Amino acid sequence: MSTKQKPWNRVDQPVYSISSMADGKPNMNICTYAVPVSLKPKQFIVAVYHGTRTLTNVRANPEFLLQYLSRSQAKWVNLLGKKSGNRIDKMKRLNDELAVYNGFSYLKKSMAFVHLRVLSWMPAGDHDCALCEVVAYQNLNESPPLTLRELKKKGIISVK
Repeated sequence: MSTKQKPWNRVDQPVYSISSMADGKPNMNICTYAVPVSLKPKQFIVAVYHGTRTLTNVRANPEFLLQYLSRSQAKWVNLLGKKSGNRIDKMKRLNDELAVYNGFSYLKKSMAFVHLRVLSWMPAGDHDCALCEVVAYQNLNESPPLTLRELKKKGIISVK
């Protein structure tokens, strides 16, 4: 680990995916800005990038799944994080990888997911942050987590 890196890049971060649905339009994207912020009640803050289908969906239907991705799912980062759900149907490309929980698609090989409901929004630069309550959760698979360090090692992202 280099002390030349920015402080926020020195600690490894998990890689998540948000599964959202509104007006019959499901979508998934990559999310790395998510953190639990309260034990009782259990709450998270999740940042959603401006201009995305996910932000449109979650603003219209304030519930979504936060999926904990496994290392084996690194192959989906380019589709979920570098392609826009406003231009392509990501779900069609993921068809065999998906299962459904309460109307939300999720990646079957994920480690777990947390069903979240938005309580309030806060603007945050190029993202909007949602304070969310946990509705439910489900553990799915035992596997190593997908992290930013793993994506850097595979050359999928570069962070300075």
